[in-house]
Amino acid sequence: MWGKWIDCRVRPGARAAFAAGQRRWSAIADQPGLLGQLGGWDRTGDRALLYALWTDRAAYDRFMRERHDEVATEAAQKGSWDSIRVAVGPVVQAFPGAAPSLPEALRHATLLRAADCHLHPGRAEHFLAVQRDIWAPGMAAAGGLLAGTVTRLDADRYLVTTLWTSPEAHTAYATHAFPTLRTRANVPADVATLTGHVVPLEPAWHVT
Repeated sequence: MWGKWIDCRVRPGARAAFAAGQRRWSAIADQPGLLGQLGGWDRTGDRALLYALWTDRAAYDRFMRERHDEVATEAAQKGSWDSIRVAVGPVVQAFPGAAPSLPEALRHATLLRAADCHLHPGRAEHFLAVQRDIWAPGMAAAGGLLAGTVTRLDADRYLVTTLWTSPEAHTAYATHAFPTLRTRANVPADVATLTGHVVPLEPAWHVT
């Protein structure tokens, strides 16, 4: 699979215009290879965060080459944001959860948790083992996890994304399970910097 992480800084007063444009991306629902795209606003309300999953890089590259610019023009969002950062890369792990598949998880999630991790050099193998052996089973046992992925965005940059049934389920996990899991994982040993995002998802932005 191939993942795409989009970080948009929306101009003051342009939130409604950006959201209207984002709804127009539903036009790509029939795009071959798209597993799903979703997103929402961060806590500040002026930053839109989106995550998309594709079957493979070839499908994504075909979309970018043949269709992206046309849909972006129709969405007419360019004047609504100050900056946009896009990062893409292979999905190197998938977390099991309550959903029968990742497309189903994308379809039914109401909240996205993302951890943008920049690792210490040489720690990738251990970091991925910790995701597999500690975080994945720990989150699944907490209840409310639909599925998750780890996407490699650069040599030492990994995006960990998890999809949740509800904000309440995620809050329960963050309160009761997360502190113990973080201690067991010894995060500072692998991660130099981490930016976390908890994003309530906008249903109208779902593309599945």
